[in-house]
This record gives sequence, C-alpha cells and structure tokens, in this order.
Amino acid sequence: MHTELVLPDFTDAPYPQPLWVFGYGSLIWQPDFPVAEMRLARADGWSRSFCMWSIHHRGTVEHPGLVLAMDRAEGRFCDGVALRAAPGSEAETLAMLRERELVSSAYLETWLDLELRDAPGTRITALAYVMDRSHVQYTGELSFDEQAAIIARAVGGRGPNRDYLYATSTKLAELGIEDADLTRLAGQVRNLDN
Repeated sequence: MHTELVLPDFTDAPYPQPLWVFGYGSLIWQPDFPVAEMRLARADGWSRSFCMWSIHHRGTVEHPGLVLAMDRAEGRFCDGVALRAAPGSEAETLAMLRERELVSSAYLETWLDLELRDAPGTRITALAYVMDRSHVQYTGELSFDEQAAIIARAVGGRGPNRDYLYATSTKLAELGIEDADLTRLAGQVRNLDN
C-alpha cells in the first residue's frame, strides 16, 4: 500500500535520515544529486506510464512531448530504484528535486512505502513524484501509436523526447527491470526514426 499524498515539510531541519528518493524514470539514469546507495524497489498501487505532457524538459507549450509519471493503478506496481541521498546533502537534494520535478506543478510530492526487491519484506519510505490527475498536463489514456508519434518528434529544454525514452528503457534493462510497455514503445519510436 501507499501512504496518503502529503507534501513533505522539510522547513524545520534536521532532514529525514536517511533521505530516500524513488526513481522510476530519468532519476534512475540522471539523479542530479549525490547518491550514497541505490537499491531496486517496488511501489505497489502505481504504474509507470507516459501520461504527462512535457512542456519544458522534453517538449514545448506549442509542441508538447511526453514524460513518465507514476499514475495510480490498483492491483499494479511500479519497479524502480530507491536512491539514498548522501548524508549531509538532504537540503541540497530536496531543493534540486523541487526545481526539477515541480517546474509546472504537474507532479505531487509525496512519501511512498516501498519494498526493497533484494530484501523481500524490507520496507522503506521514500520521497516520490507522482501524477496529479487534475493537472492540465495529465494526458489520460493515449494509444501506443499516439505516444510514439509524439515522442518521435518532440524536443524540449533537455533535448529530444526520444532520447529520454531510450535512456530510460536502456537503464531499466541494465538493472533487470522488465517494462514491456516501454520496450514496445521504444521499438515503435525507433521504427519512426528510420
């Protein structure tokens, strides 16, 4: 199960020790904060999907791209990585994450209960960024064909949308995390590139 969506209040230091962050998309291959430890982890009741319009990092307002978000999905799960921020970097890590992930307020910052995959039954609480379904950037259901067409052409401040997809799909495979939807989508986008 997951905890209730609550904006963490870190205004009164000390910060949580240790501070864990759940990565399920670009955070797994580009965390941008000092990581002391990385563990495979699972969030129950969520799924990873391209359900957020990207108008900054991988698209523009005029030509939005798509980025991954965790969307509520009862009976499903999202495998990713739990990243432990290096001791002493908690304030810096939180500031960077909020600047990067909350650029348009489409994500909700929350605490999630995760199970470590290499230690079944071991649970940790981690900071995570999940989709706000009421936000204008929530796409709802898009077909694979629609997703592929958007991702193949979109470009934003951090580069081509397809590079984001390819990097995420490749890193998940390297970590041994199966995501058939991302693998299929990456194949469709590559076909459009040819």
